[in-house]
Amino acid sequence: MARSKRSTKGLVYQLKVTLAEIRPPIWRRIQVPGSTLLPRLHLMLQAAMGWTNCHLHQFTIDGVDYGTPDPDFELEIENEARVRLDKAIPATGVRFTYLYDFGDGWSHKILVEKIVPPDPEVSYPACLAGARACPPEDCGGVWGYGDFLEAIGDADHEDHEQLLEWVGGSFDPETFDQDDVSGRLKNYRLLSPLDD
Repeated sequence: MARSKRSTKGLVYQLKVTLAEIRPPIWRRIQVPGSTLLPRLHLMLQAAMGWTNCHLHQFTIDGVDYGTPDPDFELEIENEARVRLDKAIPATGVRFTYLYDFGDGWSHKILVEKIVPPDPEVSYPACLAGARACPPEDCGGVWGYGDFLEAIGDADHEDHEQLLEWVGGSFDPETFDQDDVSGRLKNYRLLSPLDD
């Protein structure tokens, strides 16, 4: 996809967020203010995907890793605290990654589909579409999630009852509730001005 460069001040980024290595795909299409700082984008992604923000995260943009530096980890990482989305990614067509939970390793592929003027009828961030439920926290990453789905889908599986209880009684991997995602994203609306 061709990259289109222009001033992104006051604009809205349309992002397609896809959980890597899961088939059929789990994805969300969201719109966020370009002025969003990366720590706030992390929280928006948590809300959009359905994660609960209990683990570390990292963005990789144009080969640079951004996150919260931690002296206990020997990672070379740039501090994300003052990095705005529209400064880190000034064009459409850019792809970057978002890694959540270094243990389970949930990698998200993010594509900047559009950079558009804000619609006065829309409150941002906004969820436009998506597919499938987010895996439960701490289920063991892609491979653990596959085992989890196998166990809850088979009433004769030795872990069936235990895992259903662990996940709260039921889990439908095909469910996506746009209204639920939009409700979670509301928490970030007043905190994310379109322009500063």
